[in-house]
Amino acid sequence: MFGPFGEAAILGIVQGLTEFLPVSSDGHLALAEILFKMKGGLAFNVVLHAGTLLATLIVLRAEIGRALGGGLSALLKPRRFRDTAGGRDALVVVLASVPTALVGVFLRQPVERWTESPLAIGLGFLGTTAALVLAHFSLRGDREQPSLGGALLLGVAQGLAVLPGLSRSGSTIAVALWLGVRPQRAFELSMLMSLPAIAGAIVLEAREALGSPFPWVPALVGAGAALATGVLALRALRGVVARGHFGWFAFWVGPLSLATMAMGLAWPP
Repeated sequence: MFGPFGEAAILGIVQGLTEFLPVSSDGHLALAEILFKMKGGLAFNVVLHAGTLLATLIVLRAEIGRALGGGLSALLKPRRFRDTAGGRDALVVVLASVPTALVGVFLRQPVERWTESPLAIGLGFLGTTAALVLAHFSLRGDREQPSLGGALLLGVAQGLAVLPGLSRSGSTIAVALWLGVRPQRAFELSMLMSLPAIAGAIVLEAREALGSPFPWVPALVGAGAALATGVLALRALRGVVARGHFGWFAFWVGPLSLATMAMGLAWPP
């Protein structure tokens, strides 16, 4: 309908915006594939994820450098996981990554079927809406990091976001805010936690995509679009969370969830 370059650019823009904004990239990409018959394939998804990963590295380079340096130094002196800001961030990321990986592996097979169901996608959007509304009414905290148990809870929330329509950033930032983490730090920790998850998705998809035909030029167009829009989305989200307007995204996801579920009921498989 849009040609290979047009489809690549559209999918890249959707990926870049929705990977970080709390509206669910998987849900929006699944809807685009259902409504417009656009499907990039596994290899194409790898390149799009690489674009959004690079966007995170650019926008949060200072926070990533601090966490990486603190984590590496803490391997030599473990007390630095407790005594340094970078070490504490690294510990949160490591702890959160464990339940994320376990939940993601457990749900991987059924999720492949649910991405083709508008009803399942709509239910995921409804879950995102609930997280956003709850986050809006959370008390403004002043903690820099969650507790160890809180970090594990954040990892579970991130793992469940493999469900189509359930936003990763929406779930993790909402949980962090309810745990009393101050908004700016909730944003930073959510994005730091996303790095192993995105990198893991790239590795899994790349393994499955090996040997498949690959349109390099359209894919690079999509990756460039995902990178550019991802940088914009990250910077916008940082400001929105800091100003306490995070819950406003429910005005988009809520009606979308109802429309998607209605579509699923009207067009049964």
